[in-house]
Amino acid sequence: MNRSVVSTSVRMAVYVALFIALDYLSNQIGIFRMPQGGTIGLSTIVLLIASYQLGWKKATLVALITIPLQGMFAPYYSVDILDFIFEYVLAFGIYGLASLFPNIEKPFTLYTGIIVVNLIRLAIHSYAGVVYWGATWSTSFAYNAWYMIPTLIVALLLVPSILKRLPKN
Repeated sequence: MNRSVVSTSVRMAVYVALFIALDYLSNQIGIFRMPQGGTIGLSTIVLLIASYQLGWKKATLVALITIPLQGMFAPYYSVDILDFIFEYVLAFGIYGLASLFPNIEKPFTLYTGIIVVNLIRLAIHSYAGVVYWGATWSTSFAYNAWYMIPTLIVALLLVPSILKRLPKN
């Protein structure tokens, strides 16, 4: 097997393991934890870093691999299979695409992908809240914004500083 393939596979496995560890930690601490699911997403930082380090295809695969593993440490909150697809497959899979959005470089680097994918995830959860959970748009948005806005802020603060410290590909 090619050394590069092995190296990439190991890095992907490490990202999956880090995601699961941080997801478990987030669920134990419960900062901004909501009663029907949702907590500040420390684990999504790993998916964002994977996107910038591995590229969107491999990072999306990493994100999709984490979905069945999430259920090992916290319950899935979904009312049916379509809701599950929205609130897990789409909502977490979107993080792999962060690197597709160009950064704004001046006066500092703003990772627009972090903003875009977190806002898309907020929209996905808000939509699911209306369609599958029977909430109003304002209630669903408020419920999901309660943990998604802090997730966005934490990611904007941590991801750039972590990426600066990681070796370039």
